[in-house]
Amino acid sequence: MKLSVRGAGLTALAALLATACVPQTSSNSSSGKDEKTGTLRVWLFQEVGNAPKEKVVDSVVAGFEKAHKGTKVEVEYIPVETRAQRVKAAFNDPGSAPDVMEYGNTDTAGYVKDGGLLDVTKQFGDWTEAKDTEPTAKQSVTVDGRLYGAPFYVGVRALYYRTDVFEELGLSVPRTMDELASTARKIRAAKPELYGLAVGGAYTYGAMPFVWANGGELANGKSGSYASGIDSPEARKGIKAYTSLFGDDNCPAAKCAGMGGNDTVSAFAAGKAGMAIGGDFSHTAVEAGKVKGKYAVVPLPGVTSGSIAPAFAGGNNIGVLKSTSHRTLAVRLMEQLASKKTQGELFDAMGFLPTFTDVRTQAAAKEPFVKPFVRTLSAGTRFVPASPAWAQIDSSLVLPTMFQEVISGKKDVTKASEDAAKKMNSAFGSAG
Repeated sequence: MKLSVRGAGLTALAALLATACVPQTSSNSSSGKDEKTGTLRVWLFQEVGNAPKEKVVDSVVAGFEKAHKGTKVEVEYIPVETRAQRVKAAFNDPGSAPDVMEYGNTDTAGYVKDGGLLDVTKQFGDWTEAKDTEPTAKQSVTVDGRLYGAPFYVGVRALYYRTDVFEELGLSVPRTMDELASTARKIRAAKPELYGLAVGGAYTYGAMPFVWANGGELANGKSGSYASGIDSPEARKGIKAYTSLFGDDNCPAAKCAGMGGNDTVSAFAAGKAGMAIGGDFSHTAVEAGKVKGKYAVVPLPGVTSGSIAPAFAGGNNIGVLKSTSHRTLAVRLMEQLASKKTQGELFDAMGFLPTFTDVRTQAAAKEPFVKPFVRTLSAGTRFVPASPAWAQIDSSLVLPTMFQEVISGKKDVTKASEDAAKKMNSAFGSAG
């Protein structure tokens, strides 16, 4: 799923990017060619403030062209808003398709189902740097045990909190989810102009750590045999824990039920909340806000004292299209774009969190703000089901609807999760 360090958090983009699901039918097929010279076309995502990214990529391209005589690389930065149409057209018309492209990591299974991505399992295995890839990042390019790209960057969420408010009220940093809830209510009681913990009914990946920390799962199974797990007793406990935070004693339902991830981070950055769940990619937005110099970040606490709640591992990948006529060159370019050197430079330029464990450690040593996110990653992250059905589930807002039904009182947790599970299972079934 697309992440943006410039304040456009993963969840805020989830519904938009999920609509970038692949076409239901595709004429895409292997070209059968492996030309060693010629022009390679690359599609990368257009970022807010794209110049630093372009500078890094230009350096990679220059080095690649120098090392591969007779080869030219053309890079196009495509707007997120038109991504769905562009990818669909590329899959249906190989003549208009790039050789290499950046894509959201939750889209992998859908793209594979439609035959759009090249299986690079062998090449990834032969790539010396691949051994240092963080496991969850590797999972994001894996479908049925085969690999269809290289992880490009990853992003996770942690707990932002106001150091000035905590000091004024004599509060300790929460070490459990129960303490998180009670601390939020203490802040709201003492400072009714603030949300204790800014939460959002449309903030799926801010809510999921509560489900995972309580032992719940989005789904169980693998490949085409997934079944929803959102209606399990453990998942329901997590849903109840999250939805209980919507009320006048913390974040009023009337204001917070419709909020997404960007909204909660924006509220925190604007000085309207004592705490918020935000990503490493939210750092720039918070630094530009009123709370600059008055906040800190720690991993989101889990159920037991000192534990860390599992976070969703968002991010993007780089893949080679199956229709490319430059297979070997395209794979090499993919590796260069996703290399340790490039990821390190993109972290410096854009704040993208590297997918290599050693590069990430170096980044944390360089920039202290990264440390709680690295700790979160090290504690274990979760990913969405590797099914093409996920795009449908996400774009249909199945989980936000479930949370909002509970928050509004329209349904209790049991009924809302039961209905959500039915929708998820219908999508899994239709995905084949």
